[in-house]
Amino acid sequence: MFTGLVEGMGTVVSLETQGPGTRFVIDAGKVAEGAELGDSICISGCCLTVVGIQGTCLEFDAGSETLSRTVLGDLTAGSAINLERSLRVGDRMGGHFVTGHVDGVGTVLSRDDDADWSTFYFSAPAHLPREIAEKGSITVDGVSLTVVAAEVDRFSVALIPHTLQVTTLGRLRQGDRVNLETDVLAKYVGRALNTRPAD
Repeated sequence: MFTGLVEGMGTVVSLETQGPGTRFVIDAGKVAEGAELGDSICISGCCLTVVGIQGTCLEFDAGSETLSRTVLGDLTAGSAINLERSLRVGDRMGGHFVTGHVDGVGTVLSRDDDADWSTFYFSAPAHLPREIAEKGSITVDGVSLTVVAAEVDRFSVALIPHTLQVTTLGRLRQGDRVNLETDVLAKYVGRALNTRPAD
């Protein structure tokens, strides 16, 4: 479990094809401090397991399913990614509950910059809008954000200067793809409504 509060940006050092998957070596900087094999770390919204440690570089394996359903398959050496270690019992909950299980891939439809602030519109796969609500929470590339407008096939968020500076979202341009995870509470409410017995 994560909060969507990014601890730092990392850099993809190398990628190596291994069978149907890919081994990622990521320079995680301070996020690597105290990391142990088997730890779960959120990589731009996708929960992966640490399988190797070399100083500040952490290694992760991603299978074909993960690569095809997230933007991790788009990464190349030098790509910047958002990093967050898993939530510990007793930690402050500053964002919202994030599982690190990507629900779909969206695309930047537009970016409107106003001084150091930015408003983004993202597309969302057809099955996600019912789980996206105005003033609700959504995770974009691992960053917990508040939805400004929720429409049939798109939604918007307003980003403050700090978020633009300390996450990869500040580098996004029209046409870029992003990992999306809707609020876990919205999923359970939707599931409960869809499976409610008929009166």
